Amino acid sequence: MSLGAANAIPVTILTGSLGAGKTTLLNRILRNAGDRKVAVLVNDMGELNVDAELVSEESELSVADGTVAELSNGCICCELRDDLETAVVRLARERSFDHLVVEPSGISEPAPVARLFTGGSPAAARYEVDAVVAVVDARQFADTFDGDGEPTRTVETGGDGERRPLSDLLVEQVEFADLVVLNKRDLVSEAELARVKSVVRALRPDAEVIPAEYAAVSVDRLFDIRLFDPGTAAERAGWRRTLDEAESESESASAAHGDHRDHEHSHSHDNSHEHAHPEEAYGVDSFAYRRRRPFHPERAAALLSDLPESVLRAKGSMWVAGREDAHLTYSRAGPSAYAEATGRWVASLPEFEQDAYRRNRSDLGFEWDEEWGDRRTGLVFIGREMDEGALTAALDDCLLTDEEFSAEWDAFENAFPEEPGARTTLAEPTPEE
Repeated sequence: MSLGAANAIPVTILTGSLGAGKTTLLNRILRNAGDRKVAVLVNDMGELNVDAELVSEESELSVADGTVAELSNGCICCELRDDLETAVVRLARERSFDHLVVEPSGISEPAPVARLFTGGSPAAARYEVDAVVAVVDARQFADTFDGDGEPTRTVETGGDGERRPLSDLLVEQVEFADLVVLNKRDLVSEAELARVKSVVRALRPDAEVIPAEYAAVSVDRLFDIRLFDPGTAAERAGWRRTLDEAESESESASAAHGDHRDHEHSHSHDNSHEHAHPEEAYGVDSFAYRRRRPFHPERAAALLSDLPESVLRAKGSMWVAGREDAHLTYSRAGPSAYAEATGRWVASLPEFEQDAYRRNRSDLGFEWDEEWGDRRTGLVFIGREMDEGALTAALDDCLLTDEEFSAEWDAFENAFPEEPGARTTLAEPTPEE
């Protein structure tokens, strides 16, 4: 990573679920900052406040205006009460410091925070992200993805009582992290720790993984490590890399052998799935399932709501009959699964918009079908000891038969969403006692 702005202030985004050890890690950072002046911007969601409990007992705390805390070592702690962008710009204008740590709420995703510091925003002109650090409770992670414990399976996402699956949150935080601190390693066995590492590495293959007890990690391993790359941050998740590599290999093979398929190709299964062995995955494998024939909505919903427990993570695009306009994204994390309409297929747009899209994307990464355009299914499955053959066969059984392909697709019973942003829950965690 290279600093995109002169004298840009490096930013560490510190994420992790409630109780994972972020507060402990923040204390260690502040206590061991050395000559660095560190500003810590904390999301005001109730789990962490700027008071004596935030900083180490050795630090003296004097509150200047109720929102900014001056620490004895020259660091600053701020409680985020207003818009994040406004807060970070004002902080840079009013205070002098060497490094900013932004800690979103434990129920927040790090990607939107990172986007604030990229592009043409006022914050991007003053700051540059150094790394996204995820603190993971190793015990909680093992319980959530091994199914042997009794984890908290949902977390509250706001004051209205709305909850979301914990597994979703853990996966999203790890998949966007440059560095993962596996905290509370003393609470898991060596075998459990190895399994947790394997899942983390499958979710984010190139993330640095640091096991720790009581968040004991050197500041030098957290600061000035220059791991964040705004151009590839979202593409570095394990599922995305597996799918991209599968599509790239398929396109290369097609170009090498020539493409003589006729119109019937759009009715074919396009039987391609690629197996991947993530480096140092320690028993966790992944494979990509790609088809150019739509799913039957009822059969697909039944299967995708009840995948084998060996599947820890699944994500990708879906083409479902009866939803010809809706680009559906399927996501499974541990025991939870949902399908969301994340946009429209390009082929459903007016012809001039399709042409503009294709002109601007000379390398689509997939074959454009003359009848169906970009409609396709590309799903990645990550798991431990998965029966790839059986799962692939089950997915193929969900595709439309030739007879169904010729039928009226709107007549099918269809629970999948249609409007952009709409979501259908397919599987939920076991309710808490």
